[in-house]
Amino acid sequence: MTDPLTPAPGPAPETTERILAIPDHLSPLQVLGESDSALNTLEDVLPGADVAVRGHRITLRGEERAVRRAEHIVRSLIEVAQSGQTVTPEAVTRAAELYGDDRGAGERIETVLARTVLSSRGRTIRPKTLGQKQYIDAIESSTVTFGIGPAGTGKTYLAVALAVRMLLSKQVDRIILTRPAVEAGERLGFLPGGLNEKIDPYLRPLYDALHDMLDPESIPRLMGAGTIEVAPLAYMRGRTLNDAFIILDEAQNTSPEQMKMFLTRLGFNSTMVVTGDVTQVDLPGGQPSGLKVVEQVLRGIDDISFCRLTPRDVVRHRLVTDIVEAYGRWEVGSKGGGHGEGGSRRHGSKGGAR
Repeated sequence: MTDPLTPAPGPAPETTERILAIPDHLSPLQVLGESDSALNTLEDVLPGADVAVRGHRITLRGEERAVRRAEHIVRSLIEVAQSGQTVTPEAVTRAAELYGDDRGAGERIETVLARTVLSSRGRTIRPKTLGQKQYIDAIESSTVTFGIGPAGTGKTYLAVALAVRMLLSKQVDRIILTRPAVEAGERLGFLPGGLNEKIDPYLRPLYDALHDMLDPESIPRLMGAGTIEVAPLAYMRGRTLNDAFIILDEAQNTSPEQMKMFLTRLGFNSTMVVTGDVTQVDLPGGQPSGLKVVEQVLRGIDDISFCRLTPRDVVRHRLVTDIVEAYGRWEVGSKGGGHGEGGSRRHGSKGGAR
């Protein structure tokens, strides 16, 4: 008599094997990392598939679905190495995430990493996720782009990098960086110093990004000449901004009236980028956020893009992703529903030279 607690015998899952060749001009270390660091990460992100390396041959074994995924990821890593870029454990993780990213099914990691935004001061700034690549594409093809997403997704940093690139290539004459001076739990009036000293902490992240991309000694000179301007949002009122790359950061802390004021500063041959996180509104008294309502207002207007970045696009310490997702779950549970932040929308494309 068969024991009812014992699973009925059946065929074992069919095992598939594939062999991939590392091109002769590459060494296995270029594909698998020093001390097999990338290989170890590869094994971690490929449950259900065994990876064996002998010389220039990589053998993948396991269930068909797992082996198919493993093959896609390994081929992507080989192409990353062929492009001259370093295959790191992070690249492996990103390749695995990209495989399951419904925003760009089938796109390989090398198409993301190959997009150079800026090369400056001995470093190259590139997108690291599909969402970041789509965000950059939107900025380059639209006059006004909204980048909406959680902390650590590179919304502001990538926008500043594009602004610096356009300034250095003389596509624009100046960069204007602005933020609303809204306190997160503290009052401006209680901070020490005059107005500039009170405002400076709110603008510090923008200065930090500039210092990463430009010679620090050149920044005071460029600011003194008006080529780079970092100022509170209130300073934008009454102006028309021509031949400029304009970034409004922390836009969730604007009112609808302030958002309208900012957007109507747009002049000829200018590009605008608006960034923010609609889950981090610091406006007092339940005041509505201009960033939350702007898509309803501008929906359907040509040459405006809305890009939503997600926790999958967080490129800080891995714990930042876990923290963002944990708070998202907590907010859904405590409020009985989400924030309604769906996928990205693109409106039109930017024609002609800037």
